[in-house]
Amino acid sequence: MLRALGPDLFAETYGEGNLRVVWLHGWARRAQDFAAAATELAHRGVRSIAIDLPGFGASAPPARAGGARDYADWVVPSLETALEGPVVLVGHSFGGTVATVIAARRPELVRALVLTGAPVLRTPSTRRAPLSYRVVRWAAHRGLVGEARLEGARQRHGSTDYRRASGVMREVLVAAVNESYEDELAHLQVPVRLLWGAADTEIPVAVAERAAGLVGAGASLRVLAGVGHLVPTEAPGALVEAVEGALGS
Repeated sequence: MLRALGPDLFAETYGEGNLRVVWLHGWARRAQDFAAAATELAHRGVRSIAIDLPGFGASAPPARAGGARDYADWVVPSLETALEGPVVLVGHSFGGTVATVIAARRPELVRALVLTGAPVLRTPSTRRAPLSYRVVRWAAHRGLVGEARLEGARQRHGSTDYRRASGVMREVLVAAVNESYEDELAHLQVPVRLLWGAADTEIPVAVAERAAGLVGAGASLRVLAGVGHLVPTEAPGALVEAVEGALGS
């Protein structure tokens, strides 16, 4: 069932009783990614909500651009009104970065953190754009080429997500991919479980391995053979197991 958490923020609700789990989806995804896992947990007596992050699903885009730290600021006030106590916070991909920020800043809201396919650390491949694009960008910043030429280079060399995004959401994406969360990982004081697809080519397992070593309170890592980036839809059963383990921690 879809419910409003705030004027522009919506969530799918599953189960009855006290709210125990909150799900945050990935970039260009939506709350329904968690339907299989959340429904199974509801059958086991666990109530949860899956939030459509601003700009996705039923939730309106933000008024201005911002990365995961800004998304945390935008989501927390509505989340606080829905919570009845600390919850297991689950984040996939971009939602995992938002969840990491929330857990680091507001540990009193979070019982445990479950991350899957979350780009919490920048990888070497994300640090350096192709030379041809960097040349055009350099020239544009010095007024040697116009915005149309720069945008053409962005369209050629940008990711599929970049080409599909528009308006403020394109600016959000640019902000998000240029963030890294070493400080937040180091400040985490709640139990952390990392669940990763061995075949994840978007956010490789190496990112999870590095992140686990940075978590202040320590973290467990489970790697799923034959699973890619979309763990919530590819392996909902494994996600249920991770959440149940977090609920018992």
